[in-house]
Amino acid sequence: MKNTNSERFITAYNQIDYALRTIYDFKRSMSFSDVIRRSVVLNAVVRKYEEDLIDFGRLRNAIIHQGNNKFTIAEPHDDIVEKIEKLAELISEPPKAIDRVGKKEVITINEDMSIASAMELIFRTGYANLPTYSNDKLIGILNARKLINVLGQKISEKVNLQEFVNNTTVGEIIASMGDDYYFMLADTDLTIDSAMNYFESNRKLLIILITKNGKDTGKPLGIISSADIIDMKKILDVY
Repeated sequence: MKNTNSERFITAYNQIDYALRTIYDFKRSMSFSDVIRRSVVLNAVVRKYEEDLIDFGRLRNAIIHQGNNKFTIAEPHDDIVEKIEKLAELISEPPKAIDRVGKKEVITINEDMSIASAMELIFRTGYANLPTYSNDKLIGILNARKLINVLGQKISEKVNLQEFVNNTTVGEIIASMGDDYYFMLADTDLTIDSAMNYFESNRKLLIILITKNGKDTGKPLGIISSADIIDMKKILDVY
């Protein structure tokens, strides 16, 4: 027998409730509305659909507590059922970032490469982010936007740019940038909603580099930049 809309609704609701409590280790005693509100800062999908999810919680209570074995007081419309089922899938089984967005091919460079050579590589390939290694360990990511800021500073200081880019290594530039958290590492389990949350919670973040285990000694398998946020939002909208 085909499930009714209310049965499908409750199944999807329970899937969302279980997924959020499991992922974020919320107590069973916490109400669904509190689960949603606490998840807002942790999950991009919940943040986008917060009000819908709160409304779904109220509808669930009406179905469960105001109905009986003979009838359901509220039979959800087809559109509502389809929407909560979509959200249940997005929240419980979100798409992996490495499978759906960002560059799979990652060009890496060594710390002793000159800035001039790195700039030429960026121009030739169109790749604006170059993970930089020293003895097979990531020391940073040369980002074209941040490099332009460095060159602008040198121009204001009346430094000879040709000599600077020829005689300065990428490693020196990265060391001068310090820890301003413009990039981070993640493993291959990174989901699109988690990636969006990282970018939205840290406005300085420009790049997420994906390695198998999220370690700085691992081979880079993919790279996501802040420019990919629009594509990630589109993916979540149609997933």
